[in-house]
Amino acid sequence: MPTLTSDPRFAAMTFVVIDFEGLTPAGRPAEPIEVAALALRPRQGQLAEVGRFEALMRPPADVPVTARDVQLKGITQRMLDSAAPAAEVMARLDARLMAPPYRLVAHHASTEAGIIARQAAHCPVLASTPLLDTLRLAKAVLPGLRSYGLDSLLGHYAIPTPAGRHRAMPDAEVTTQVLTRLLDEGVSAGRWSTLLELDMAGGLQPARPPTAPGAEQVSLF
Repeated sequence: MPTLTSDPRFAAMTFVVIDFEGLTPAGRPAEPIEVAALALRPRQGQLAEVGRFEALMRPPADVPVTARDVQLKGITQRMLDSAAPAAEVMARLDARLMAPPYRLVAHHASTEAGIIARQAAHCPVLASTPLLDTLRLAKAVLPGLRSYGLDSLLGHYAIPTPAGRHRAMPDAEVTTQVLTRLLDEGVSAGRWSTLLELDMAGGLQPARPPTAPGAEQVSLF
């Protein structure tokens, strides 16, 4: 049976599972307050972690943390007051991307794509990188589920819900586990055996930035 790692394009790819936590002010796009990224490379037939990044981000002064935000995410205003702004954090993350090619991976990836696009001037590599959406992959390989939310997929695969659910790194870690299960299940079902087939089932192009991105950066975990 063909495997994904026998596809040269898949074998050469670094997959960056990324997750943002954000605030949603009325009438404005989400403001990111935390990001986590796990870099994975195919090794010996599996995706192995080769790097990670996480950081809080200070939102604009007119976007406060609400009591509901604290209850859901466990992130307080005091924690964010001492954090660097999103522009600085995204530039630091982007600077680590020095060994293309990449695919970003996220659950309901259009949300992550939109946040990245609005920060495109500070993270040109991220902003030009195609994405894989684990929600779309799940719909392709698991037809008939009542819900394709991340919590539903954790339940389907009996993956324990992390204590820090709705924090960026725990969510990136369980998304990685879901990704691994989906890839294996799709191969077993004959749904995909190449990166092209993965892209066709769950691929997403980068969102269009609201302004022209900065100069391209040639650049790894």
